[in-house]
Amino acid sequence: MQIPADAMAATSLIEVVRISALPVGQGTPYPGTAVAHWAGDEAVDALTLIGSLPGSAQHRCGFSPGWSIRAYDDSLGLPLFEAAFCFRCHEVRMHGTAVPPSLTTQFFDADTPPGQALLALFRAATA
Repeated sequence: MQIPADAMAATSLIEVVRISALPVGQGTPYPGTAVAHWAGDEAVDALTLIGSLPGSAQHRCGFSPGWSIRAYDDSLGLPLFEAAFCFRCHEVRMHGTAVPPSLTTQFFDADTPPGQALLALFRAATA
């Protein structure tokens, strides 16, 4: 999966969100509960893992994401990006000030070790 390089370098905090519904409009945050905040090495490790997700063919499920991350820089203003992950259809939808149009929809192989490791990180965040 591709993460905008500038955003990856600028990220100092990641907010993990357990998504409860689809957003009310394109480019608006996914509603849900923030279940964890990762900073420092945790944030770097998470972004490295996400960046290592192998691509996948598109699957159809209607896009029902369960998790998202919001990446913030040191100012903690608007997120650099939000990425919502659907582990059923293997789709990631990204939006934010640092996301070019070519990266807004991507597909990842959720059944690979990196995909399963990311899902395990998300699940551990709720424990």
